[in-house]
Amino acid sequence: QLAQRMAGWLQTRTAAGTLFEVDLRLRPNGNAGLLVSSQNAFRVYQTESAWVWEHQALTRARYAAGSPAIGSAFETLRADILARPRDQAALRAEILSMRQKMHDGHPNDTGLFDLKHDAGGMVDIEFMVQYLVLAHSHQHPALIENKGNIELLRRAASAGLIPPEAGKAVGDAYRRYRRLQHEIRLNDAERARVPPATVAVEAGAVKALWQHLFG
Repeated sequence: QLAQRMAGWLQTRTAAGTLFEVDLRLRPNGNAGLLVSSQNAFRVYQTESAWVWEHQALTRARYAAGSPAIGSAFETLRADILARPRDQAALRAEILSMRQKMHDGHPNDTGLFDLKHDAGGMVDIEFMVQYLVLAHSHQHPALIENKGNIELLRRAASAGLIPPEAGKAVGDAYRRYRRLQHEIRLNDAERARVPPATVAVEAGAVKALWQHLFG
């Protein structure tokens, strides 16, 4: 009940908009699952039943509030799951499939560049970072820490997993995309879209690194 109330509070519509969108369907086992899992149930689910996209989400998860003991246990479990060796070819295929599904679910025929969903945009950057974390954390544990996409790109470059100049260019692109997104949303726009020429350099850098990682 507390979880339901908190979700309701976060999604309350005000004159300034919605504070935070919460999709409870994304919990373990979806709508059939409990809103709150025990630590052991979460461990069993993540190690035995979770989909790749759920491990992608786990790369971005972090302890936020509550019992420090529970937070520490969660961070330990998270690190253990992310550091497990994975078949890189299978991982790439799963991530590419999920990326295509997201792209198909957000069609854009406006002639504008969608900062988040279009090829070369923010989701591509996030998926590349998630791939790097899941594919290489067992050999490069510095990637496990949830330090944000820009820092993780820097760490991946330092580890020799991506070209340093590409990591910097894509990190700079992500920073600019986020800044533009915030500016647009502060003006009450429903979607963050800009003329393609505005971010042609950034989108090109993202697409180049995507090609480098996924072919």
